Amino acid sequence: MLHHTFIKVRGYHLDGYQHVNNARYLEFLEEARWGYLEQHGDIEHFERLGLAWVIVNININYRAQATMGQQLRIDTEFSAINTKSSVIHQKIWLDGTDTLVADANITFVCLDKNTGRAVVIEGDLKNRLEPRLANQAAS
Repeated sequence: MLHHTFIKVRGYHLDGYQHVNNARYLEFLEEARWGYLEQHGDIEHFERLGLAWVIVNININYRAQATMGQQLRIDTEFSAINTKSSVIHQKIWLDGTDTLVADANITFVCLDKNTGRAVVIEGDLKNRLEPRLANQAAS
């Protein structure tokens, strides 16, 4: 299930070379993940269960520069659901073009807030996430 977030590049996103600073891309990706979670009601659902999504790994590839005034489109979708972790794949595009600015894989665990331990992704939790897998959404 693909989600789109749009962000306009502002002057405060830029570094000394007048393109988006690498750390800002992490913020853009995070904004898109929050939008994804809000759209699907996950924030409230996971809060009721006493679970939190905790990032354990971020792998990002910078492909092209983005500059002030450009509109970015961030595509967000699940690419893997494992026993104790899941992966969200994200791509940042120059909106309206085929220019890929960056792509990233973000691995997270669902943490039980009471115990501080990762929970096994099974049962209702797995059933909630599985339909969002990229290959599932296409079928």
